[in-house]
Amino acid sequence: MRRELVNDGLDEGRGGWTPDGPRRKALVMSQFIFDPPAQAIVPIEGRSEVFPVRRILCVGRNYAAHRREMGGDDRDPPFFFAKPADAIVPPGKDVAYPSRTANLHHEIELVIALKAGGRDVAADQALELVLGYAVGVDMTRRDLQNAAKDKGQPWDASKGFDASAPISTIKPWSGPAPQGRIRLAVNGQGRQDAVIADMIWATAEIISEASKLWALAAGDLIFTGTPEGVGPLVRGDHVEGEIEGVGKLSFKVV
Repeated sequence: MRRELVNDGLDEGRGGWTPDGPRRKALVMSQFIFDPPAQAIVPIEGRSEVFPVRRILCVGRNYAAHRREMGGDDRDPPFFFAKPADAIVPPGKDVAYPSRTANLHHEIELVIALKAGGRDVAADQALELVLGYAVGVDMTRRDLQNAAKDKGQPWDASKGFDASAPISTIKPWSGPAPQGRIRLAVNGQGRQDAVIADMIWATAEIISEASKLWALAAGDLIFTGTPEGVGPLVRGDHVEGEIEGVGKLSFKVV
């Protein structure tokens, strides 16, 4: 099978890809051993274009009450972990109950969608990178996470599994970040209920801090942490989430 790749920075004289920008357009034929994976995408409210997901970064323990709920200290700085792009579950799709867990938890979060990026971004310039916001749920294999914590091991299997990032449509946004109510219900019963303004690190600070660890880019999603009230889900549960002014999310665990 053949796929066409185009890059404006090919220097045939040197026989390689040049890092110093486009010199002339060149068409290069390349072969993949199998079809490349499908691009993870998220719809954008009011737009025909979709948002291509580059990667997913997540902030841990960014609400004081949830830190206490999980046994943390309010003075600890938030930390980052990641999910693969293909963990995304687009709006309207059910979420499959994952393997190797008997304690799957929901964590509703405000999600930042970036239209641009950079390194060492100042907090007072960080919101200029934002395309919009969405409602997301950080699905967590809590039993695997607790076991990893006890052994000092990475959390990847507890956080970055298949279908671990359900998300709503992205709401285009400009100006100050959302500050309103965030809530989640399971089978009509409220579980999580707080306000975005309760985050320990504000949206702009999160973007700035992430840019000190990674070169951010268009297509990045950042889950900003969850309030208290996280809890278990079982097959058949209907999950509904909402963030004031941003949107709603709904899915069934199957």
